[in-house]
Amino acid sequence: MAALLERAVSGDPDGDVGFLDHNEVYDGFADPPRVLGATAVTDSAHGLDAIDVGALLADLSASSAEAAAVCGFGPGFVGDVRAHLVEHLAAMRQFYREAAHRGRCVVVRVD
Repeated sequence: MAALLERAVSGDPDGDVGFLDHNEVYDGFADPPRVLGATAVTDSAHGLDAIDVGALLADLSASSAEAAAVCGFGPGFVGDVRAHLVEHLAAMRQFYREAAHRGRCVVVRVD
């Protein structure tokens, strides 16, 4: 499950993104954009839809501070970690489902 989520968020490292290699998109200070091809998008959509949210959250600490730290949110996170994760997983599922339905690729850029 971790690999699936990482791929959906970070893309594939071997994708052809040379068309994005210019200063307006990639300034060289962080990782370059990555791409998921249409088949990878469909695979990701199916994988995301198969995630059991209850199982995903089962091992998460009941302490909001500990849960935030495990998720990498840091000490400044305010709110319900579980609700945040559920909301964002739902949004990611919807995004990938729609992209797969349309046969689209996805370009991922984290800054």
